[in-house]
Amino acid sequence: MDGKGLGLISIRYNSIILFSERATILLDMKYAAQIFLVLLLFGTTSCRPVSVLGPGQTLELATAAENKVDVTINLTRDESGQFILSATFTPEVLDMHLYSKEIPVNGVDGLGRPTLLELAEDSALKANGELTESVLSSQAPLDSNGLLLYPAGPVTLSLPVLLPEGNNWINDEVIVTYMACDNQGCRAPVQQKPIAIKIPSTGLFQ
Repeated sequence: MDGKGLGLISIRYNSIILFSERATILLDMKYAAQIFLVLLLFGTTSCRPVSVLGPGQTLELATAAENKVDVTINLTRDESGQFILSATFTPEVLDMHLYSKEIPVNGVDGLGRPTLLELAEDSALKANGELTESVLSSQAPLDSNGLLLYPAGPVTLSLPVLLPEGNNWINDEVIVTYMACDNQGCRAPVQQKPIAIKIPSTGLFQ
């Protein structure tokens, strides 16, 4: 083959290499653009408030234990969108019972203490209804003092609440009171015990 033919092949070969390199560059730019769009979309999405509690779901806020009773604080969003703050009091001993939320704060003639869930005085939460109980209380047999008891086992107290406005989690606390007893006697009362919680504000549910 003459020199002119070799030169033509060389030119064509170089053109193929140049085209291949240009295609590779264009392909890399295409992938880079796609990756950029994905990251941009992810960044935009992650900045939006995310619902932390859907209808019918419950969020555990805190747990505590003292004098043979475990306490769990929950926040529930019911199907209508109402928020319910609750405290479940679970005795650690079989046949141990708690006293009704209806008895006086200092008991009856010094006996017993009510089972209570209360908001802190400066709480960001606002009560939006009455405190309710999961089980009914009754007077103990042969008890002349009129003390109302819950059946042995766990009791849940629930309070409808309004969440604070904003887009953040807020440090707060609730106050619990209870006294547990069984056939062997009563444990020391737990009165006005603060339990630290962190609550979501309304903007996190939009």
